[in-house]
Amino acid sequence: MSSEQIIVQQPEERANQLILLFHGVGDNPISMGEIGKFFAVSFPQAQVISVGSPDICDFGRGFQWFSVQGVTEQNRQPRVDAAMPAFVQIVRDWQQKTGVTPEHTTLVGFSQGTIMALESTKVEEHLASRIVAFSGRFSSLPEIPITAATVVHFIHGEQDPVINPFQSKSAAERLKSLGCDCTLDLQAGMGHGLDSHMINTAIAHLKNYQPKSHQH
Repeated sequence: MSSEQIIVQQPEERANQLILLFHGVGDNPISMGEIGKFFAVSFPQAQVISVGSPDICDFGRGFQWFSVQGVTEQNRQPRVDAAMPAFVQIVRDWQQKTGVTPEHTTLVGFSQGTIMALESTKVEEHLASRIVAFSGRFSSLPEIPITAATVVHFIHGEQDPVINPFQSKSAAERLKSLGCDCTLDLQAGMGHGLDSHMINTAIAHLKNYQPKSHQH
């Protein structure tokens, strides 16, 4: 089953970077497309796409990357792993369509979309150079370093009742302990959602943060 994908911005000339946004469970690409507009304004030469999951949500409405019915710490990982090939293929397809390499690709996730983006670093040597991890987590913390070519920006609401901000804290600590490149920003007073400050924090990191792999 194919997924709905919303082109938020397609530059007139060839895109110099690719920004893909991935929604949370029970949501759709329209809402993340609204978030994508902020990135489009800041990066006018970027192709910005809000990607919908190919799977209809098995409760309520919207779509899901994997089912959360009866999800536990034990069974989450197999569900993520089963969904990962389709997720990776979507990213590779857009890289091929736009001619943009992984070095110039950014994955922006929210909640379950963040889980998929983070977990992709375990199975793909180099899918993207940046991951903006809004309000998410690893399904299970990595045991070995992710590629040095990928920088992760964790951004999480301090009052998130759905995915505890401890998940982003512990993920950032684990990546740093493995020698990986990442940042962590916690938004005071924010629950499970996004506000303009969180989005602007992400954009500032994408514009200004110098990856350790580029420093000599």
